[in-house]
Amino acid sequence: MLDNLKSPTRRQLLTMIGKTAGGAAMYQAMTTLGFASESSFKKELELSGAPAGASIIVLGAGLAGLTAAYELRKAGYKVTVLEYQNRGGGRSITLKGGDRYTELGGEEITCDFEEGNYFNPGPWRLPSHHYAVFHYCKKFGVEMQPFIQQNSRAYLHRTQHFNGVPQRLGDIQHDIQGHVSELLSKAVNVGSLDRQVTTEDKEKLLEALKGWGALDKDYRYKKSLETSKQRGFSVYPGGGLMPNEQASTPLPLDDILQSGVWGDIYANHTNYMHSPTMFQPVGGMGKIGDAFTRECQDMITLNAKVTEIRQDDSGVTVSYVDSNNEDGPVKTARADWCVCTIPLSILSQLPINVSKPMRDAIAAVPYETSFKVGLEFKRRFWEEDEWIYGGVTYTDMPIKQISYPSQDMFKSGSGVLLGGYGYGPTSYKFNSLAPQERIKAALAYGKHIHPQYLKEFRSGTSMVWHRMPWTLGCYGIWTKETRDQHYKTLCSIDNRIVLAGEHCSHIPAWQEGAILSGLDSANRLHQRAKAV
Repeated sequence: MLDNLKSPTRRQLLTMIGKTAGGAAMYQAMTTLGFASESSFKKELELSGAPAGASIIVLGAGLAGLTAAYELRKAGYKVTVLEYQNRGGGRSITLKGGDRYTELGGEEITCDFEEGNYFNPGPWRLPSHHYAVFHYCKKFGVEMQPFIQQNSRAYLHRTQHFNGVPQRLGDIQHDIQGHVSELLSKAVNVGSLDRQVTTEDKEKLLEALKGWGALDKDYRYKKSLETSKQRGFSVYPGGGLMPNEQASTPLPLDDILQSGVWGDIYANHTNYMHSPTMFQPVGGMGKIGDAFTRECQDMITLNAKVTEIRQDDSGVTVSYVDSNNEDGPVKTARADWCVCTIPLSILSQLPINVSKPMRDAIAAVPYETSFKVGLEFKRRFWEEDEWIYGGVTYTDMPIKQISYPSQDMFKSGSGVLLGGYGYGPTSYKFNSLAPQERIKAALAYGKHIHPQYLKEFRSGTSMVWHRMPWTLGCYGIWTKETRDQHYKTLCSIDNRIVLAGEHCSHIPAWQEGAILSGLDSANRLHQRAKAV
């Protein structure tokens, strides 16, 4: 046992407690920047009374654009939607066998998964407090199923710690719990707490800590059958003449602290954004985009690449070409008003006559880079060999995460893992690789966690978001400074144009933010149109 466990000083205790607060502090920072906000959605808009003959053009058939289009048409507007891709839904996309797309540079990505298998390269889970998404999914008939965010059987992995051996999430969680309980019990016994407690309170607290941390009679967290009831056994209880259960060995406190796995646990499993109650559409996240597209299909012109946006005092004129034949004739569409949901990474490069503050705001928001790799295997070895049903494994290798499917559990045959998902500097290694090289890299890294990778691999696909010509990035990155300076301007109505999208929300990178932005822009534009 470590020396500091024998007689912790107040400073040591507070340092230990501070380690547990690291994840919470990270989450607080995320909340401040709008990354983990609860949705403000209460009910669907009830717009009516559009001015006679009034028209609106919506640029982009992602969820923000289609939400605005759907609600504005209900209000009585003539609505036209222009979409760059050959499909609606934007970044709410699911790749299945037979799907193809082309990256910048001309590389073609092919998905040849077996029938029934799929991969979500964009959004892949829905927090239970994203009320607007669920409202429209229910309204449009999108079936949901649980998404397993946390699984104690998944792994936490560090290449330079624990001899490089992946550790079960549940083992580390319970070891942290045990060590913290031991430290706190010693602090109570030696009177190191800032606040004095009564003898009765002290006894109750010690008893609670003993149960919470599975401590022995001397308030020590050590290897025992009682400890193993929480963290798991090295040999599990059987029946008949099977071997007796054997206790597992807790990880030393120092190893846990040095490994940095605290960040993975408290940033990804205990915050509100990644609460255990999460959901996914049956059949893939693209089902949401498909449903919105189906409701709005008669308004949408596909394969329309916007080349210029011009407004005057009476309306907005949009020039566009066929995205499959960009050298072809230029077409125009005109309307009284415009809802523009084109990602700022694209919009900042287009001719658009808006005010200087609006141009500055459009140019002020960079876009995150990210990648995802989907790996199809001949069998669901993570279930059959390792008892992992859903959940996420975290590692310090460049793949960063492995997510196990929450659907088709216990099914025989092939299955698909999210074999890598990273963003920011982490993603640069993958973003620079050719498509097939990304697959090879994901397999090379992943085999250190799952040795079955190379034997069981069948097929793979990937998506690098900054190489998608219709978005050039994953989502808009805000800081407190840029929000203070530009956010209100970006969301304001500039003469006859209003912007919308996840970048115009306090929940960036989430579908909920896009939908809420679409609702807000539709409502404000409607009020403006009626007032003119």
